[in-house]
Amino acid sequence: MADIFEKLLKNAGPLGQHRERAHGYFAFPKLEGEINSRMKFRGKEMIVWSLNNYLGLANHPEIRKVDADASKEFGLAYPMGARMMSGNSNYHEQLESELAAFEHKEDAILMNFGYQGIMSAIDAICGRHDVIVYDAESHACIIDGLRLHPGHRYVFKHNDIEDCEKQLIRATQLIEKQGAGGILLITEGVFGMAGDQGKLKEIAELKNKYQFRLLVDDAHGFGTLGKTGAGAGEAQGCQDAIDLYFSTFAKSMASIGAFMAGDKAIIDFIRYNIRSQIFAKSLPMPIVIGNLKRLDMLRTMPELKEKLWSNALKLQNGLKEKGFDIGNTNTPVTPVYMKGGVEEATAMVMDLRENYGIFASIVVYPVIPKGHIIFRLIPSAAHTDIDIDETLKAFSETKAKLDAGAYKSEVIPDMAESK
Repeated sequence: MADIFEKLLKNAGPLGQHRERAHGYFAFPKLEGEINSRMKFRGKEMIVWSLNNYLGLANHPEIRKVDADASKEFGLAYPMGARMMSGNSNYHEQLESELAAFEHKEDAILMNFGYQGIMSAIDAICGRHDVIVYDAESHACIIDGLRLHPGHRYVFKHNDIEDCEKQLIRATQLIEKQGAGGILLITEGVFGMAGDQGKLKEIAELKNKYQFRLLVDDAHGFGTLGKTGAGAGEAQGCQDAIDLYFSTFAKSMASIGAFMAGDKAIIDFIRYNIRSQIFAKSLPMPIVIGNLKRLDMLRTMPELKEKLWSNALKLQNGLKEKGFDIGNTNTPVTPVYMKGGVEEATAMVMDLRENYGIFASIVVYPVIPKGHIIFRLIPSAAHTDIDIDETLKAFSETKAKLDAGAYKSEVIPDMAESK
C-alpha cells in the first residue's frame, strides 16, 4: 500500500507545480494599505485592477463606521452557534427579509460563504433521480456542487440556447424513462471570466416548452446590473422566471457571506436541509449589521453604480480604441485577450508591475489553452480617470513589446525568493 501523501509530492497539480517560483508574487500576493484603486505591492504603489470592489464600498467611511460600531457593541463571537440551534437574531432575519424584497422574492436565506453555500444548496435540492442541466462555463462552486450530485447531469455549450434545449430534451427523456425526478437548470447572471451575461431571458422562455426550475448564480450582477441593481434578471426583464436567485456579498457589497432568494416554501426547505449552514456557526453580528448598511447604500445611492459604469465604459472603450480584444463583455468585467506563452505572460506581468505600477490578474495555461493570455480587469467606482489613462498607456506599451517578441528573451527570476 502506498502512502497517500506520496502522490501529493510527486504531482503538485496544474497550479501547484509553479508554487516555488510563483508564491508571493504571481500567486498569493500581498496587497497592503487602505483598500482603494491604488495600493502597495512589495513597497511600490500600484493601480489595482484585481479587486471585486465594484461599488467602492470596501473602504467607504460610512461602512467603516458601521463595521467598527457593530464590532465594538457585539464583538465577533456573537451570536454563538449555528443559526438553527442558538445563532439566530433579529438582524439576521431583517437582512434576509430586505434581500428578498430587493430581489422581488418571497424569502431569502443567509449563507456564510457563497462557494460553500451554492454547493450545499445544490446538494439539498437535487436527489438521485433529478437531472441538472448547466452552462459549460459555470463557476467552480457550481461544478463542485455538481460533484456532490448522485444523479445525471448534462452540460450545454456556453450561452448556446440551441444546445441548452437539446440537453433539456435529453433530461426530459431520461426522467420520463425512469419515471421519477425533475430538472434543475443552473447558469450565471454574469460569467466572471469573460464578462458576458447569461442568456437568462432566452432560457426562461424555454419554460414554455419544458418543465424545469432555474437557479441563477448572479455573484457579479448583484449590485451592478439592472435599474435598481437587483441584477441580471432585472436587467433582462425576467426576474420573475428565476426560481432561485443566488449571490454573494463578496463583490458589490465588499463583505463576507451570501444569500439565496425564492419562494418561501422552497427557501424554508433549504433552510432546514442545507448542511453547510445547519452545521456551521452563524454569521457574526458585525458582518450582518455591516451588510444591512451595504444593502441600504446599494439601494439608495445609485450614483455608486453610475460611477462604476462610467469607469467601466471608459476603460473598455479605451482598450477597444487601442485595438485590444475584450471579447463580448456587456458588464464591468473586462477581459483583455492576447497571444503568447506562459513565459511571455509572466514577463509582461512583471513589466506592468515593476515599471508601470499596474497590478492586474492574469490567466494562462493550464486554465486556458496554450498560446493564449487573458488579463482580467475589474473596474470599480473607486477608480479615477487618471488610473484609467495610465493603465491604457501601460497596456499599449507592453502589448507592443509582447508583439515584438521582447518578452521571449526575458529571464524570469524566482519571485518567491526576491522579496
